Amino acid sequence: MSSTRIFVARLAGTSVFDPVGDRVGRVRDVLVVYRKSDPPTVVGLIVEIPGKRRVFVSIGRVTSISPGQIITTGLINVRRFEQRGGEVRVIAELLGRKVDFADGTGEATIEDVAIEESPTGEWAVGQLFVRRPKTGSSPFGKGPTTFVSWNEVRERLRGGEAQSAEQLIATYSELKPADLANTLLDLPPQRMLEVAEELPDDRLADVLEEMPESEQVQILTKLDDDRAADVLDQMEPDDAADLIAQLSDERGEHLLELMEPEEAEDVRMLLSYAPDTAGGLMTTEPIIVSADATVAEGLALIRRHELAPALGAAVCVTLPPYESPTGRFLGIVHFQRMLRYPPHVRLGTLLDPSLEPVTADTSAAEVSRILASYNLVSVPVVDDKHRLVGVVTIDDILDYLLPDDWRSQDEDEPVKRTASSDETGSIPIVNGRRGSNGTR
Repeated sequence: MSSTRIFVARLAGTSVFDPVGDRVGRVRDVLVVYRKSDPPTVVGLIVEIPGKRRVFVSIGRVTSISPGQIITTGLINVRRFEQRGGEVRVIAELLGRKVDFADGTGEATIEDVAIEESPTGEWAVGQLFVRRPKTGSSPFGKGPTTFVSWNEVRERLRGGEAQSAEQLIATYSELKPADLANTLLDLPPQRMLEVAEELPDDRLADVLEEMPESEQVQILTKLDDDRAADVLDQMEPDDAADLIAQLSDERGEHLLELMEPEEAEDVRMLLSYAPDTAGGLMTTEPIIVSADATVAEGLALIRRHELAPALGAAVCVTLPPYESPTGRFLGIVHFQRMLRYPPHVRLGTLLDPSLEPVTADTSAAEVSRILASYNLVSVPVVDDKHRLVGVVTIDDILDYLLPDDWRSQDEDEPVKRTASSDETGSIPIVNGRRGSNGTR
């Protein structure tokens, strides 16, 4: 193994390779166990393999660690990782923790942890990168930083004092919402709530949309009403409606009153439909344009980076007004068709004559059949006056059709691996349980 000192925060997202160079996953955390007097020892890595499954890789199966890559023996047990008593995740649980200096000179916050290899080949916590409290009255800047050994500080966590999640959030700042949601679900419940409370409203909204309903409710109930309403404002109306439907009628109504009026109106409308109908599944914010809008204008609208791919696959053409419920629905124009025409062509001349909208009370089964039969990614929804009220996208249908626990695979379910340009090969499966010493 390399004897290089490695800072754990830099390992987050690092690719893990087998001996022949095939990537088998990415590092999500480092697992350590405490010892009586010596620094904590590293027992292994938590690695995310294809299928979003997090597994344990014993440090004994790691042949090389560097900031850019990690090489293993190629033997990985694909049993889902479960944290045991005495084990501590460095990124999830140590970063942001308060410590006191052993010499009595004050306190600090852990911002990073270095692991080092001993001459015997054992990896253990070496130095800590810590930040002292800010001095002076200036509102700008942060306190000074320093490196200390493990024995130079003492951990503490006052009763009722939440552990800071700022450093953990920074470490996972580049994760996609679905990946961050999986990361939070793997944390101990209290730590998950601490991290959720410190996420910005828009980031937390994105994460909640990727979580099972039970965890959504668990997090939302821990937020004060004003914060909860702000987060719901940032969510897609259909996701916000699904979440509010899981709450008590009293709290759901109270949160709706605290939300922005326009957002609350969309959510109320969605709640008025049965959950297994087009109205209950639809998204109320499709791209809506007039018949006089040009191809150039339509392409500019679907080019917005925050737009979901399924919503950007087509634009809806209606009479004014152009916010749902709109004027009379005229038709839909697929983005591929827009690409075939000059920028000045009017979208009203490019409507798809074969696509009929569905009504808000159309069953989810019928909407699924339409999407599958005509190879569509979305279908428009109209009311009894033929006004556009929303669209049902393929991801809306998938969320409805998949089992409630589809985001978390069963522990004994085999991982299906598909080859791609950067993920080829296979993961040899090693049966058995991980022992207390981190071996397989």
